[in-house]
Amino acid sequence: MVRVFMYFPGLEVPHLCTQCHDYPCVQSCPFKALGVDEKTGAVEVYRDKCTACGICINACPGQVPHLHPNRKHILICDLCGGDPACAKICTKVGYNCLTTVNRGQDITYDTYAIRPRDVAKNLAINFFGEMGKEVI
Repeated sequence: MVRVFMYFPGLEVPHLCTQCHDYPCVQSCPFKALGVDEKTGAVEVYRDKCTACGICINACPGQVPHLHPNRKHILICDLCGGDPACAKICTKVGYNCLTTVNRGQDITYDTYAIRPRDVAKNLAINFFGEMGKEVI
């Protein structure tokens, strides 16, 4: 699931769950409402245990989990059972920005788990120069 943050009008920052190797969202849940699918390595939400307390949101380096708009549980990318729809549609429409890869042992995906506010601030500086520091 792609989550889009907009800290400044016109400056949208799409953010993806990086499926961190240590799963801080899973580790942070006091209700054991999150787990890891053994097949895909994706985070699973056990809706019957989730209280939507939001602790996992703050634990996530990218702040990607979010509250379901109508129900009392968190939404986190489950990699669509190993066949991510976001990557398929991205390729289908020709953007070619998302792709699936096999996770290698020598890559740390935490590198990509950057707070969206920091990404937005860097974009604002790139777009607006030094004035961008004041935007966000």
